[in-house]
Amino acid sequence: MDYGICHLSIVPMRANPEDTSELVSQLLYGEIFKIIDQRKKWIKIRCAADDYSGWIDRKQYKALSAEDYTHALGRTPAYSGDLVDYASTANGILKPLVVGSSVHNCDLLGDTFEGQKRLHSDGDADLVIEQALLYLGTPYLWGGKTPFGIDCSGLTQMVYRLSGTSIPRDAKDQALLGETLSFIEESTPGDLAFFDNAEGKITHVGLIMKDNYILHAHGEVRIDRLDQTGIFNTDRNIHTHKLRVIKKIL
Repeated sequence: MDYGICHLSIVPMRANPEDTSELVSQLLYGEIFKIIDQRKKWIKIRCAADDYSGWIDRKQYKALSAEDYTHALGRTPAYSGDLVDYASTANGILKPLVVGSSVHNCDLLGDTFEGQKRLHSDGDADLVIEQALLYLGTPYLWGGKTPFGIDCSGLTQMVYRLSGTSIPRDAKDQALLGETLSFIEESTPGDLAFFDNAEGKITHVGLIMKDNYILHAHGEVRIDRLDQTGIFNTDRNIHTHKLRVIKKIL
């Protein structure tokens, strides 16, 4: 088995080994992974943080030894806390980092990081909301995980990560976690609401806030009203998503 680490700010993960293939997710600086398949110009990886897999350009990673990979797995995670920051290389080059980058692995790349860190904890619902507000106004991007473009489940995964809790990448998998709540009135800020399509498949997720508001990525990261029917978009004066289930994870 071969291993690697993301040494760049943001690396696209694609469904198939070609540049025109669907963006399924993104690697952020410092994330480590196993290499599970290889092509001439591409490698298929499985991320250590969430077991998510996809193809990346083989020019966009650094190899890790099995020993360093195992050592990194045992570390307490620390993530960059500012929307944009940087790491310094040994020769003085500044690498731009986005919020949520795995700066606890800087030394594996010979880099240093002196910015604000978010340390992994047992999870804090108040911190979830605080982190989520950082992403307000971020444009929607299928497969995105950054303040320059993010999708609905990327948003919830990242804000939970920054508050100390790891959850899966996709909404349908996030919906399998936690305690099911019967009514919105039972929810508290930081809970997740899931929404389905006409076929009953979970296709959307948002973060519940106080007073029946919800923060979610739809066109952009925005705040809308939530009721037993679903999400009510006050700009368009319509319900845009049908509520399926509410889950308490923290």
